[in-house]
Amino acid sequence: MINFHAVGSIYKFEMARTFRTLLQSIVSPVISTSLYFVVFGSAIGSRIPEIHGVSYGAFIVPGLIMLQVLTQSIANASFGIYFPKFTGTIYELLSAPVSSFEAVLGYVGAAATKSIVLGLIILATAGLFVPLKIAHPGWMLVFLVLTAITFSLFGFIIGIWADGFEKLQAIPLLVITPLTFLGGSFYSISMLPPLWRYVTYFNPVVYLISGFRWAFTEVADVSVYVSFGMTLGFLALCMVVIWWIFKTGYRLKR
Repeated sequence: MINFHAVGSIYKFEMARTFRTLLQSIVSPVISTSLYFVVFGSAIGSRIPEIHGVSYGAFIVPGLIMLQVLTQSIANASFGIYFPKFTGTIYELLSAPVSSFEAVLGYVGAAATKSIVLGLIILATAGLFVPLKIAHPGWMLVFLVLTAITFSLFGFIIGIWADGFEKLQAIPLLVITPLTFLGGSFYSISMLPPLWRYVTYFNPVVYLISGFRWAFTEVADVSVYVSFGMTLGFLALCMVVIWWIFKTGYRLKR
């Protein structure tokens, strides 16, 4: 039986932190995304009117949403579990009648919820800048939810691994953000030379953005089923790593 009271307590605590830091959690990402629309949509959009028959402004919307969902999922989940480690309250959680699954469900569920809400707010904001059409709303929600959960799990792993605030920020800043920019957020990878296009296929973010963009425009760099499979594969990998962390007590009990 799942201890829903314990899961709910962790979930509510983490969600309450969002309202205490509303400017940082919601307002700041929305403003930065709006600036992307102004800069890229106006400056570059005037030079690239269309990509595969889609206006440049509408083409970059899925990439911008994914950029914020990925970074915020990791940031929320990593800080959520790192702070108890930093303050020492993690031992209270480990000694409480709360299973590892319940703890992960609470922390990751809250982080994913924040990212999904943020993604929907950015989607609504994008409608103020460009005319939007969502060809497959169901697939759009599937990719949004799966991405938020997957990268919240990844952020949870980073929060366990990090032993300082520098490491907590290193992976998102030095790895995830560059991969997102190079994953087709602002362009189609079909525009790249053959060699770089081949290299790009090793970037997992390409599949997330491609599948999410297909849900909007029916334009994709790779098959939507391949994108879906890659997302599920990364989700399964993160779950296995978290299971191993709690099984071995890696950086939890020492």
